[in-house]
Amino acid sequence: MNVATVSVAAIGGRRVGLPAESAVPLAAPTQAHCFSTEHGHHALLVNGSRIYDVPEGLASQLMEAAQREGPAGERQLLASLGLDRPDAIGEHIDTPAVNAIALAVSQHCNLGCGYCYAEGGSFGGDARHMPWDVARAAVDRLLDSVGPGGTARIAFLGGEPLLNRSVLRQTTEHASTQAAKRGQGLQFAITTNATVLNEEDAQFLAAHGFAVTVSMDGERELHNTLRPTLGGTGSYDRIVARLPPLLALQGCKPLAGFQPMQVTARVTVTPRHQNLRGTLEHLMALGFHSVGVSPSLSARDKALQLNDADMQSLLAQMIDCAQAFEQHTLRGDHYPFANMLGAMRELHRGTHRPLPCGAGAGYLGVAADGELSACHRFVADDRAALGSVQAGVDDAARATWLAQRHVDRQQPCSGCWARYLCGGGCHHEVLNRGRVACNFIRGWLDHCLQVYVRLAEHRPAFFN
Repeated sequence: MNVATVSVAAIGGRRVGLPAESAVPLAAPTQAHCFSTEHGHHALLVNGSRIYDVPEGLASQLMEAAQREGPAGERQLLASLGLDRPDAIGEHIDTPAVNAIALAVSQHCNLGCGYCYAEGGSFGGDARHMPWDVARAAVDRLLDSVGPGGTARIAFLGGEPLLNRSVLRQTTEHASTQAAKRGQGLQFAITTNATVLNEEDAQFLAAHGFAVTVSMDGERELHNTLRPTLGGTGSYDRIVARLPPLLALQGCKPLAGFQPMQVTARVTVTPRHQNLRGTLEHLMALGFHSVGVSPSLSARDKALQLNDADMQSLLAQMIDCAQAFEQHTLRGDHYPFANMLGAMRELHRGTHRPLPCGAGAGYLGVAADGELSACHRFVADDRAALGSVQAGVDDAARATWLAQRHVDRQQPCSGCWARYLCGGGCHHEVLNRGRVACNFIRGWLDHCLQVYVRLAEHRPAFFN
C-alpha cells in the first residue's frame, strides 16, 4: 500500500464517509473505522477523530493486523501510511477551572411528567426554592473561578425555574453587573415548561440573551399524556398560548454584551413517540429556532423509558428526520433539527473527547441548598457530590470523578470506535440504567457520517 494513495479532502482538512453496513461490532479494530460511500473508501481514525480517503482493502488489512497484534498492529499499519499521530486523548484529565453552573433555583414543579429524572422536581426531597444568598454566593464563586476576561455560563433549571422568578431575575442582574465590572463575558440559559411564562418574562430573557429551551413533547394529545399538570389536566394549550411573545423576540437586539435570544424546543422521546418526524415538524411550525430530541433512558415511570426494541425504533425515526434535514439542506432550505445541526458541527470540527460533557469538569450543578454536584441531574445524589457553595468546590472529589469517568476506563467503551465522539454517554443515564444506548449511538453516528459526506460533496457552503 502506497502512502500516496491516502488523501485528505478540502472540507475542514478531512473527508468523511459512511459504512454501507451496520455499525462495526466491538470485536473490530479499535484504531480506525473503515467504510465506503458512493464517493469512495474512507476511514475514521479514532485517535483525534480524523477522517481520510483511503485505498480499497484497508479495512480488511486493519482487521488482520488487529487479530495478529492487537491495537499495536493497527497502529503500525497506520504509521506505514503516514497516518500515525501522538495520542490526542491522554490518560489523565486535568481538573479545569469551573466556568459554568446550573442553578436549581426551584426544586419544585407544577407538572407531573412520568419520565422526570428529578422525581417531580424535588429530587426525592421536600419541594423548595433556592434562596437569594445561595444563588448570589454561587455566582460570585463562579466569576472568581472564571477570572478577568473569561466567559461564565449560568443556566437556570428545576423543577420549573420560573416558579422562583424573583431569584432568577435577581441572580441574572447581579451576575450581569459583576461580570461587567470584571470585564467578563456572560451567557445565560434556561430550561422551562413555559406554563407560567408571561410577556414580562419574555422581555427579560430576550434582553439578557438567554438560550431558552422549552420542554414540549409533541402534538396536543401526545404532549398532554406525557406532560400533565399536577392536577392531571393537559398543559399543551396553556403553553402554546404563552409562547408568542417569547418566540416573537427571537433575534431581537439584547442588552450590550449579549447575543440575541434563541428558543429551542426539547422533546423527551418515550415509547409513545411513533411519528417523531411529525412531532418534529409540528414543533417547528410553532416557530422555534430549533427542535431537539433526547431519549428517555432513566424514567421514574419504567413504562416511559426505552427498551432495546424501542431504541431500534427510535434510531429508524431519527434517521427519517435526518433524511428530511438532508433533503432540505441540499435544496438550501432551513430545517432546524438540532440533533443533526449539532452532529454536523461536531464532525466538521473533528471533536474528540474523553468525556461526554463538561459535568464535573468546567460545569457543576448547584442545588437549592447550595450543594454542588457533577451536573444538574445529580442534585442530592452522593455519587456525584463535589462540595458546596458555602464550603467551596471539592477539587479532590472532582479529580476522582473525572478519572473514574474517563471513557478509556469504561467498558465496553474502551474497545468502541465511537468512543471519542461519544465520550461514554450521559453519566447519569449510564449510572442509573447502564449502556443501553450504545448500538443506537453507533448507528446514529454512522448515519451522521453519511449525511456529512454528502453535504461536504454537494453543498460545502453549508459548513461555512
